[in-house]
Amino acid sequence: MTHAEAIKTITDATSDAPGIRALFLSGSYGNGMADAYSDIDFVMVAEAGATDAVADIWRQAVAQTGEIVLWWDRTTVPVLINAITADWTRTDVLILKPEQMAAQAQSRLKPLFDHDGIFDRLAETPKDTGPNLKKFKYQVEEFIRILGLLHLAAGREEYINGVLGVFHLRNLLVDLMIEDTNAPNRGGVLHLNRLITDEQKAVLTSLPPAVPTREAMLTAHLAYAKVYLPLARKRVAELGLAWPERFEAVTWAKLRDTLSIERPYSPQ
Repeated sequence: MTHAEAIKTITDATSDAPGIRALFLSGSYGNGMADAYSDIDFVMVAEAGATDAVADIWRQAVAQTGEIVLWWDRTTVPVLINAITADWTRTDVLILKPEQMAAQAQSRLKPLFDHDGIFDRLAETPKDTGPNLKKFKYQVEEFIRILGLLHLAAGREEYINGVLGVFHLRNLLVDLMIEDTNAPNRGGVLHLNRLITDEQKAVLTSLPPAVPTREAMLTAHLAYAKVYLPLARKRVAELGLAWPERFEAVTWAKLRDTLSIERPYSPQ
């Protein structure tokens, strides 16, 4: 079944269901940026919200598109259901009450049915809330914390855990690069190519791989620190935040005393 056929099948199966007031496409299909690899994201408006009865209506609708082989029913988010059918069509639905739709915007939705004219009452574009300062502060401190754990991983010869540390540092660097480009319509985690610049991609591909040996672990951690920390300092200054100078200083001191490692960049 094609995605277009799946969307129509689910729409037809839910449009007259009791308590269901509206159904919209969101994500890539909602903003017109879907491709052959996109999942199908929906926003459903139900009078009572994400109840067991509404979840059952949704399951019956998805089952008409194919055999359900994965069903996550309000597990990670209380109003979210994820499903995968046998042909690997992925559908996600966010189930909201009418009053919870105020946070949505027309530019991110495509109406499939809308019995109460909810779409017309939404803002045209999302409200710009600016950067998440609390989250960014946490990410900077988390990068330094993971970097500091290098002395522990080396001391215990935990080189497999060292690989995991490199992955964490890489993810934090990618997040920082995305913030730096401020790309719109970010989509899911598998849309990185459109979120960062060619120059940023070149930096990422030039960094050493995560390999479970002592030397590779040390080299990779330092390489990521050399790229991430100057960029993060610049971003912190732009946002008017305070850099965790003391935390970074004692972290480098610990790495110097235990591993003879020096800071690979100048903070000036």
